[in-house]
Amino acid sequence: MDEEIDHSEIGLKAGLEIHQQLDTRTKLFCNCPTTLREKKDSTFAFKRYLRASKSEMGEVDRAAREEAKYSRTFMYKCYDSTCLVENDEEPPRELNREAIDVSLEVALLLNMNPVDEIHTMRKIVIDGSNTCGFQRTALVATDGLLSADDVPVRVDSLCLEEDAAQKIEAEGSAVGYSLDRLGIPLVEICTAPDIRTPEQAVKVAEQLGMILRSTGKVKRGLGTIRQDINISIAAGARVEIKGVQNLRLIGEIVKNEIVRQLKLIALKEELNKRGARVEHRIKDLSGIFKATSSRVIQKSGGNVFGVCLRGFSGVLGTEIQPERRFGSELADFAAMYGAGLMHTDELPAYGISEDEVERLKRTFDATDNDCVVIVAAERARAEKALKAVLRRAEDAMREIPKETRRALPNGSSAYMRPLPGAARMYPETDVPPVNIDEQRLHAIKTNLPETFAHRNARYKERFELNDELADKIARNINFALFEHIMDSYKNIPVTLVVRTLTDTLTELIPDGIDVETLEDHHFMDIFGQLSTNAFGKEAVPDILKFLAKKPELSVEKAIEEIGLSVNMGEVERLIENIVNAKKDFIKEKGAHAVGPLMGVVMTELRGKVDGKLLNKIVAEKVKEVLKED
Repeated sequence: MDEEIDHSEIGLKAGLEIHQQLDTRTKLFCNCPTTLREKKDSTFAFKRYLRASKSEMGEVDRAAREEAKYSRTFMYKCYDSTCLVENDEEPPRELNREAIDVSLEVALLLNMNPVDEIHTMRKIVIDGSNTCGFQRTALVATDGLLSADDVPVRVDSLCLEEDAAQKIEAEGSAVGYSLDRLGIPLVEICTAPDIRTPEQAVKVAEQLGMILRSTGKVKRGLGTIRQDINISIAAGARVEIKGVQNLRLIGEIVKNEIVRQLKLIALKEELNKRGARVEHRIKDLSGIFKATSSRVIQKSGGNVFGVCLRGFSGVLGTEIQPERRFGSELADFAAMYGAGLMHTDELPAYGISEDEVERLKRTFDATDNDCVVIVAAERARAEKALKAVLRRAEDAMREIPKETRRALPNGSSAYMRPLPGAARMYPETDVPPVNIDEQRLHAIKTNLPETFAHRNARYKERFELNDELADKIARNINFALFEHIMDSYKNIPVTLVVRTLTDTLTELIPDGIDVETLEDHHFMDIFGQLSTNAFGKEAVPDILKFLAKKPELSVEKAIEEIGLSVNMGEVERLIENIVNAKKDFIKEKGAHAVGPLMGVVMTELRGKVDGKLLNKIVAEKVKEVLKED
């Protein structure tokens, strides 16, 4: 569907929020290290409850109010590397000076204007990701500019903030977090809504990633950089999609959100055409399921409650994103209260019989045009879940809700909470402001990383790359890794390294390979093994594929499991047998026999041994045969 969409016609606007962890020695407001821990190493845990409170404006933020309805219990795991600041038992200390300098460096690379004085603010967050119920954030710079495909994109703000605790488990109304990540400094870079196509969104994210990595002061690896995307179309609404860890998924997420909003607009028109309506009558349906075979209902103790959506028949089964139907949207709301949702568009299923479905419909006097929605849960939870479902169903007839959504691995998204408003921010009184003097800024300016143009020229001179390859790797987010590989292994062909870090990784994505799971050490080890002729360069894509699926394994193990391990003595014997079998051919063709014989050898050994080494052995064996005369 997206191929037919004119993005300018639908009024697509998008902006990015990039959250990048900084590789500082200590956390933002204490002296704890910024290293993540094995969760089994937790030394103790504690429990908290959070509630929404008014900001200095006298208002309760709508997103915080919604979170408070879920009445969750939060469990926090602590370590010998976390302290009372993370526990919210001790006031925060001063802003980390090292983190301030790194954030100023990034701001200057983005042509931004640093503020004269950095003030820390509190941002209300009561999803449990911060023990104190808010996240501390500080504005560092404004009014930047970058270019993607020669199209200017404004950078509105750069903030320095503390990372959230890591969510590690959830069951019912209980949620578990780990405090090792809480407080790690990160920069939040927000662009203006100047992005007009999904492809441009990807390029802006790539450019921001390249600038961040060019500092050499940011963390690497899965989870250290997260992208949020704000998306709207003219007839729709602004939606924020959070937690995109795979940079290459950004384009798909933008495309799928466009499709979702267009489908919801079409559903709204269809529902209004039908005269659909929502009845706010929640009925106890437990009696219908006293003898049910449904394990879902049995697990709830037989408690079932439901509502009827008049005129909604077939609507809940309508696909609005890949692997997501409108029923999935409603299920998101029920799930926030720990309740699963089922509806007559998909029943009988889940062990519910056709007779039980008919009795459901009769209870509501439902016609073939109506849809009955049920949840299996105890009364209080079921009623909260169904009220949320009814509100979302009413929205479907009026408008596309402004909301925050969670990115899913396939490029779709799921509901999280309403969009937050200005009421969530208020001053942090425990952290003193930090003055940014000209002398400090001058010192940072004079030590900024090299520009792209300079790096491009340096690569052409040092590695003798042509314009295309130099441009490709100089712009690539892995440029620092490229230099590290070339500095470490002098006998590796530079073109192979460039194409592996650019073209090969791109070519693996359509095959469903998640290249984001590959880390720097994987590439270093691959080229380290290749430098010792442990396998042939043709096998690099296969090894990358294998490691992307099993990143915890070593390159040596990958070589073994793929079947690339060889004994060079056996290789020489194989070549010798091939040459001996073709002696007449060799005597006829002379030295020109090497090429055809290489074809036979490569059929047996492609990817297992470097081609140049095989060519050398074959040439030597051919010479020996020719000398026999």
